[in-house]
Amino acid sequence: MEPLIVSGSLDSLGKIGQYIMSAGKEAGLEKKASYKLRLAVDEIATNIITHGYDEAGLAGDISIQAEINEQNLTVYIEDTAIPYDPTQAEMVTEETLQQALEKRPMGGLGVYLAKDSVDKFMYKRVGDRNRNILVVNRVV
Repeated sequence: MEPLIVSGSLDSLGKIGQYIMSAGKEAGLEKKASYKLRLAVDEIATNIITHGYDEAGLAGDISIQAEINEQNLTVYIEDTAIPYDPTQAEMVTEETLQQALEKRPMGGLGVYLAKDSVDKFMYKRVGDRNRNILVVNRVV
């Protein structure tokens, strides 16, 4: 698919979601798999916008590229925000998930949801860009 390039603002989340749902449909993903992929991409994009751009006082774009082959759908999310590797984030524990909402620490669930929603999650720093790579296996 052609890449989607949007501004790194919360207003872009709708366009990103539409792109991902179209990619899921084109790849023949089941609705549940498409929804989980959209959730994962939405969580990563929201973190990029909120933490990587806004809180850091930066502005930039987000590039989304979906590639489909016989085995899987791979989504590449790239940005020029501050370097951040979600694969190194401390994962939410089962104990934390069982706590009442008001007792849970703030944050951390977005990366957990993203990783838990796809078959493979990777990160690379390429020059001045963060590249998050999400892979969903196709049922063919």
